[in-house]
Amino acid sequence: MKWLVLLPWVALFAHTVINSLLLRRVPAGGAVTAEKVAVLLPLRNEADRVGPCLNALLAQRGVPDLEIWVLDDNSTDDTAAVVRALAGDKVHLLSGAPLPAGWLGKPYACRQLADAASEATVISFVDADVVLAPDAVAAAVGLLRRTGVTLLSPYPKITGAGRLVQPLLQWSWLTFLPLRAMERSPRPSLAAAGGQWLVADRAGYAVAGGHAAVLDSVLEDVALARAIKRSGGRIALADASPVATCEMYTSWPSLVAGYSKSLWASFGSAPGAGIVVVTLLLLYASPPLAAVLLLAFGSVSWGVLALVAYLLGVAGRVVTARATSGRAWPDAWAQPASIAVFAWLVARSFRVHRRGTLTWRGRPV
Repeated sequence: MKWLVLLPWVALFAHTVINSLLLRRVPAGGAVTAEKVAVLLPLRNEADRVGPCLNALLAQRGVPDLEIWVLDDNSTDDTAAVVRALAGDKVHLLSGAPLPAGWLGKPYACRQLADAASEATVISFVDADVVLAPDAVAAAVGLLRRTGVTLLSPYPKITGAGRLVQPLLQWSWLTFLPLRAMERSPRPSLAAAGGQWLVADRAGYAVAGGHAAVLDSVLEDVALARAIKRSGGRIALADASPVATCEMYTSWPSLVAGYSKSLWASFGSAPGAGIVVVTLLLLYASPPLAAVLLLAFGSVSWGVLALVAYLLGVAGRVVTARATSGRAWPDAWAQPASIAVFAWLVARSFRVHRRGTLTWRGRPV
């Protein structure tokens, strides 16, 4: 009967496996769409990394009626000049209006871009750190239409700094979020999205209020998904690792700054965050420590159970990595350390938020 203690780990691992099999995927190669598609690229101080993203957008194929709209959001570097040098008149380059009261920067930039691309039937928001394969946009539009959803969130393969914590997002979706139930459910609370790349039906986006409905949201991607659900639309996640990469952070300090900006907004409240963090620590950080202590003090059977719990957590990370083109080994062995670092980042985000000192790209959050 002692083995019954492993039920939570077994159930979560099984759920991860099932989700990995059900996960929608953006196919690589050969896609074609006849729809009028607008790719929307908001930029603020991205002169040093917009090049690969923009070149990839200019190389898209399978979308004969494609427009690329770029907005320079009051950058203080040479972002606009870099765009002009790379693309010339091949893109529509807009200068961002001053930020109105009550708006955060990215939602307002996205709103301006969506308003400009008013004739498109599909709009696709892309961040400057994303590089798309040549058929990526056509393939994502095809998946959007086949699934019949209003908003598709194709999640890229994440590269760059942060091997300990970056894979936790895909892992958390596959482990805790019932993906197909999320698609069917009208509940706004059951929603997830990754803002690095979003593909939306233009009409459904407008019905939901667009980015005006999420004007002050730090996590505007999740907020937009919830707004679409509230308006009667549907959302879906998809693995886009075969056709998209994203170097979100190039250094540990930049990762800490990015997570500090947004993690506090992910849980609704500090007590809610505390419950989630403590649960994760108990499930995924404590088992190896418990195994060592129990075995050292002669409790072999309980020590083995704790070791098995740890191995189930490792196995869940491996399944996630295999499903999303991530790095399985040796990173999966460090799952307890990943959870511990994540817990520290959550605590830091709430601490900095309470002090009122959060900024991003030169603007207060």
